[in-house]
Amino acid sequence: MPLKRAPPPPENAGRQNKRFKTARSIIVQEASVSTRPSKSNDSDELPDSIDVEKFVESRSFEIRAMQQAMKNAKAGTTHRAWQELPRHLRRRAASHHVRRVPLRLRQKSRTEMDSLRRKILGRSLPKRGKDRRETRSDAFARRQKDKKWLETHVWHAKRMHMENMWGYRLAIKPTEKSFRPSHRASVHGSILHDASYSGLIELKGAQLVLSRALETCCDPNAAGPASKRFLSGIRGWETAFYEAGSYPFGYIGPIFVLWKAVATASHTSQPTGVSPNGPKTKGKRKRGQAKTGNESPDETTRTIWVRCHPTIFCPVLSTLRKAVSLTLDAMKKSSVHSQNSYSVEVIDLRDSINVFEITGPKSSQVIHGALTPITNQKDEFKKFWSSLSDLQNTGSIPSNMVIGFNVLDPRLNFPPKNAKVRIAREGLPTICKPWECFPTAYLAGSDIWDQSIRDVLKVPRFKKKELDARKAQNTVPGTPLKPTAPDNRIPVLLVQRSVKSISAARASSSLPTLSFQRATNSDPNLHGWTLIVPKGWGMPFLMSLIYTGTRVGGQRERAHQSFEAGAAYFPRDFPTCTAYDEFAAARAATDEERWEKKPPAKRVSWDKLSTLSPWTSAWRVALGLDPAPSRDVGTDYGSDADMVPTQREDPPRTSEPPTPVIRPWLLYGPSARVIVESIARLLGPASGLLSEINALRRKRELPPLDASIDANALLQGALVHVRVTLCGRGVADDMAFIYALGDQEAREWTKAHAQQGLSGYEVGEEPLDATELSKIVPSDGAVIGFVTSGNYSLSRGKGYAIGAISLVRFLEIQEQAHRLRRGNDWLVKVRNRDETICRAAYVDFLE
Repeated sequence: MPLKRAPPPPENAGRQNKRFKTARSIIVQEASVSTRPSKSNDSDELPDSIDVEKFVESRSFEIRAMQQAMKNAKAGTTHRAWQELPRHLRRRAASHHVRRVPLRLRQKSRTEMDSLRRKILGRSLPKRGKDRRETRSDAFARRQKDKKWLETHVWHAKRMHMENMWGYRLAIKPTEKSFRPSHRASVHGSILHDASYSGLIELKGAQLVLSRALETCCDPNAAGPASKRFLSGIRGWETAFYEAGSYPFGYIGPIFVLWKAVATASHTSQPTGVSPNGPKTKGKRKRGQAKTGNESPDETTRTIWVRCHPTIFCPVLSTLRKAVSLTLDAMKKSSVHSQNSYSVEVIDLRDSINVFEITGPKSSQVIHGALTPITNQKDEFKKFWSSLSDLQNTGSIPSNMVIGFNVLDPRLNFPPKNAKVRIAREGLPTICKPWECFPTAYLAGSDIWDQSIRDVLKVPRFKKKELDARKAQNTVPGTPLKPTAPDNRIPVLLVQRSVKSISAARASSSLPTLSFQRATNSDPNLHGWTLIVPKGWGMPFLMSLIYTGTRVGGQRERAHQSFEAGAAYFPRDFPTCTAYDEFAAARAATDEERWEKKPPAKRVSWDKLSTLSPWTSAWRVALGLDPAPSRDVGTDYGSDADMVPTQREDPPRTSEPPTPVIRPWLLYGPSARVIVESIARLLGPASGLLSEINALRRKRELPPLDASIDANALLQGALVHVRVTLCGRGVADDMAFIYALGDQEAREWTKAHAQQGLSGYEVGEEPLDATELSKIVPSDGAVIGFVTSGNYSLSRGKGYAIGAISLVRFLEIQEQAHRLRRGNDWLVKVRNRDETICRAAYVDFLE
């Protein structure tokens, strides 16, 4: 039966016709008086000749309009307005907001929008009254009940993948593909990371009390907190933090200590002997200078900032309070200091400052272009600031050098101009002037240490719309605003930053000479700056910094920088500490949840692979403290350990002496390599290790280890960091197993890889012996350690990993290499947890 009515047109037919009509329209030029046709009959006659150039020039508008119409008609049916934008301008919800696209595409985007759908979406939310309407600030505060936002959260949330970490909502990685570009930026350009989530603790008290309190809980391997290079405040101090008086046990994590600079006669002068503060004056002491007279330096009130990772903030704060109380009690009982009264303030300064980490050789140019110092600076700072733009690598200046100064509101000079390196034409193209500015107390001084100044600057005096109104009054658009008296002057602190391992600065003595070259000094050290600004100024400084062209990275990029530099990253590469246990537990829960979501045919069968602890690393098994669990390979049923034994257990014997408690600990620090090399030459390495640890404790005036701690137990529970370099192809993933080799198997691996030389074998052309050897899976009892960070290294062009192994087995590997006459080729075998293929690799000590 024929239909009585014609079928209705589709819902989007009108919108499509409107979009096609807009795409196929041709722009018409309005007719002027000179181009209108005249009424005379002379216009009907055709000219005898035509000048092509004049004719085309007179019809240029019509030709361009036709070409543009053809282009629009071709792209109107295949591309939408948001698909014509570059990748960094696209947004996920841009189709619901026309103003998110540039002006040239705004008209086209209006025709592509569905007005009916927009009305439906608008009516889905109930309208509130004017009194009940929620403000933007209240909405943001409501969303921060279970976590905190950084000041730059909104900017990062539009461009990054965000996750809840350590009580904050942090950026993990950019939404665009930027893994390799971020690495190139850190090596050849610059990359920025907002590290304002780090914890900050302030200590105020007598210099002697603060120094002794830090000595009880800091690593004794390196220089102490009372060292001259750190005590003056001209350089920062990086160290490992332990529980008070418990070294080498009780490792908490790394900290960064910064003393407030105090101007003295020995630090206010340049190396040439000329004082930057001008001639000496008599009479009253200038503000900021140290007190003179009967007051000793130990009695001077000093201020310390302690920066730490957010996951260890509470343990560090409680340990500092405990160390301060123990130090005060000891000084009260002392006959020398019992007459003096000391007091120390421990203040929590979290969320009181903003921290930006800028890494790369162009970080100095980024800082120089984004910041504008105030004009009334002295000659010493002017010399530093003029040299900063020509600095090609911050690794050439003193490590952790501190510079403090005041800058203008960065919004006054927005957009900033990039600074360029000035190189003399007559010199070589890659050589600049040598760095002549040395750290001094005057350069390190800054008003950001004053709490009252930070409180005044929490809210900028002028809003952005007020500054825009001032810019609109400029005669020339884009002209920077001239600073006025009411404009804010912001104190900032600039600290040199390096990402490198402790042993990267010197060549290692353990270099193989036969089959594989492991140049430990080839790690690409990364250098940059750490910029510290007051609270409330995160977004103004961020916008100026990123406008210079630097990339922005998240947690993934920051961790990869340490991996490429060959440095251990906290807490991922620091087993035996509480922060690592929390990190490992969270990673295990995520991996197990992802594994359970997959069907059995699409996921790894751990029973068939006989993988020991697939979700976490069994460090006690690697240390030999716990036996390896037995598994029934190839079955889906439980092992014999799940069965109930039928035999009765023998009663425990009380006559045997108690077994000493073995506590796992990590041997870490600048002198760790020296300690290992010294005990390796001894017949009894256990007693040698105990004497070395007690010598370090005496260095900090700590008593020797308790008599209940056995020397053999101390050696058996020790772990050391190692770098793992694969001999051939392949990549060692996180939580990969590290196995020890027997003498016969080590000879076979050495013989198999002797054919490949230094260049390595190609895919499909491996020696047959190496292929057969890779299929031999050792038992779980041969595990000596695990890989904590493993991936393909972009700077090395091959697989690289950082791990930890038992110190006892590390000494056995050295002895085996000496016994087989392989020099310093310390050979091991590595297997990923989801594979059965084993690969030979060389290990080297990592400090």
